Amino acid sequence: MSDQFQNHADQVSAPATRAVAVVPHDSNALSDIPKALFVGTGGNITMRGVNGTADSLWKNVPAGTVLPFRARYVRATGTTAADMLALY
Repeated sequence: MSDQFQNHADQVSAPATRAVAVVPHDSNALSDIPKALFVGTGGNITMRGVNGTADSLWKNVPAGTVLPFRARYVRATGTTAADMLALY
């Protein structure tokens, strides 16, 4: 199958081309900075953005939400959401 967008530069606002499971951890950063996060099972998410200096608690994020947030860290402590995917 041909990809009509293969010669276009990837951008933050472009659709994701891969998804990787997120395993929340209190000290380990994500291996790459994603374009967004998909939340499979709703709940709270404690995370820090790519340019952030402090963590933020995102409360009551519904299942099926795509958060257009470039997270560097997704913390285990305070995170009750699950089945998250980093979108690249």
